[in-house]
Amino acid sequence: MIEHDLTTGPLSGHFRRLAIPAAIGMLFSTLYNVVDTFYAGFFGTQAQAGLAVGFQAFFILVAIGFGLSSAMSALVGNAKGRKDDAEARHLAAQGIGLAGVATLIMIAIAAFAGPSLIAIVSEPGAYRDAGLGYFNWLIFALPGFVIGPAANGILQARGDTVTMQRALVVAFFLNIGLNPLLMFGIPGVIGGMGFNGIALATIISQTGVALFILTRVFGRAMMKDLKLAEFVPVLSKYYEIIAQAFPAGFALLVTFSSGFIVQYALKDYGEAALAAYGITMRVEQLFLLPALGITISLVPIVAQNYGAENNARVRAAFHRCWMIGVVMTTIAFPFLWFGGAAATRVFSDDPEVIRIAALFLKVEAVILPLYVILFSINSLLQALKKAAWTMWIGIYRQWIGIAFFIWLFAYVIDGGLTGVRLGIAFGVGTGLLLSLWIAVRVANQRIGGLGWPALKDEAAR
Repeated sequence: MIEHDLTTGPLSGHFRRLAIPAAIGMLFSTLYNVVDTFYAGFFGTQAQAGLAVGFQAFFILVAIGFGLSSAMSALVGNAKGRKDDAEARHLAAQGIGLAGVATLIMIAIAAFAGPSLIAIVSEPGAYRDAGLGYFNWLIFALPGFVIGPAANGILQARGDTVTMQRALVVAFFLNIGLNPLLMFGIPGVIGGMGFNGIALATIISQTGVALFILTRVFGRAMMKDLKLAEFVPVLSKYYEIIAQAFPAGFALLVTFSSGFIVQYALKDYGEAALAAYGITMRVEQLFLLPALGITISLVPIVAQNYGAENNARVRAAFHRCWMIGVVMTTIAFPFLWFGGAAATRVFSDDPEVIRIAALFLKVEAVILPLYVILFSINSLLQALKKAAWTMWIGIYRQWIGIAFFIWLFAYVIDGGLTGVRLGIAFGVGTGLLLSLWIAVRVANQRIGGLGWPALKDEAAR
């Protein structure tokens, strides 16, 4: 079993050990979504637009999975830093139990609220019907998308990002085979499900990912003395986990729901604009992956060192994280600025979709480094058990900022589609300024300030 003490040894080695598997896993997770978008293209632009709105609505419901992952990574990581395996084991059991409860709640919400969510960001017609059908099938994937991430947070806290990487690689290749099989069937043997086959493929593969992650969690040495009684809900533990999970999950919920603001603005420009937005998100994610791997690895590194009171290593890790991420995303600039149209042609041959997506990707090329600094700050705040601030940052950046600046640039100044993308960019930029102010305040209280970046003596400790 993979187990790393992140409180000793060079930080550079820990980042490589954690970030590379995390980035590879996220690469295949993104490619997984790219495969879905590609196969949706067999049914035309309306299907791709339906996939975009259905997926957006679904991911609002699984934000709790991300929150639980963040909570487990921070809380179990803090316990490991204190060398308290009994507490880490109990937190792990309580977190998995809470994930099961959360799954049931999300299924109930999805069954009642799904049509209303999709109606907000679509007009009546074929693409709304496609999105709703896709969403209704995806409800059955909720256990995989909530329990799986919660269990993976436990592994991340122990320095293991390889297990999820392996699971996501297998899920990707499984999805490549399942999508056409379930969509088109086998002539003369079984019939196909059409567009909804994409959703069933997701149900099968993501449930498998969650089951694999759980087997790895229960196989760890930390869990060898686990008793069934440790799964019995303890209100104080549930509160501790929820206090950490809710802000992080809500921050992601805000992120995904901000897509509704964007889609609401884009629906005035037709289904081509909505399809282009969905493709843009897929392409953008590919270029963010290396930097996201770095920011994900920052949570367990900071969590363990904060638990061990190694504040100098916390500061050094934070600065190393955002600087590497900014370099990575800056390198991506020419590919997005000049190659956006070529990338879009992989998914669509609609000239209007290609034109709009290329425009969107030019704006993304400029603001990608800002995302990385924001994500680094969020990881720092989560690991320092100040996840509530990520929620307030998200509320401003993803709701208030984006809504205000889209209104300003797209409607007041009448900038059209360019105004929509500029509105997003200004929301990100002003959100970063707010994040930096909060990070400095929290760091002064918890670790004696952020210090100066890249102090070699700190990084080597």
